[in-house]
Amino acid sequence: MISSKRIKNYLIKSDTVLAHCDIPCGIYDPNDAIQAAQTVIRMTELIEGLDYSAGPSASLGNSMARFVNAKEIHAKKAKDEILVIWTDYFKPEHLEKYPDLHEKVWNACKLGSFVKVNVDLEKAKEFKATLEEIGDIFWETKK
Repeated sequence: MISSKRIKNYLIKSDTVLAHCDIPCGIYDPNDAIQAAQTVIRMTELIEGLDYSAGPSASLGNSMARFVNAKEIHAKKAKDEILVIWTDYFKPEHLEKYPDLHEKVWNACKLGSFVKVNVDLEKAKEFKATLEEIGDIFWETKK
């Protein structure tokens, strides 16, 4: 165990701290959000494709529960991933170049909430497309 006195010896005083996130890792990738949104699309397709013609069954209920759970988890993951990029990566100079970036992220998050609690394939596709637009902006700013 390191004593608090020893820890103080390693601290460097500075008036300026340079970091783009809570842990300055520099690793951001909107593809994680986009892939999660693709899972939302696929789970929505599977939910819509369930065959109820033979009536309810344990197997059908199990499939529905699993598809809904995966859809909700991945919708949240996509929102979380894009919000990390939004809060930790994007800077004022990015907003100058892309003045609608606030609105794009806000709309993406609203769509993520919608597809999480609804079964709507068109909205799921819109969610992914919005994340792809934000991803395009992200990669443009990384050049």
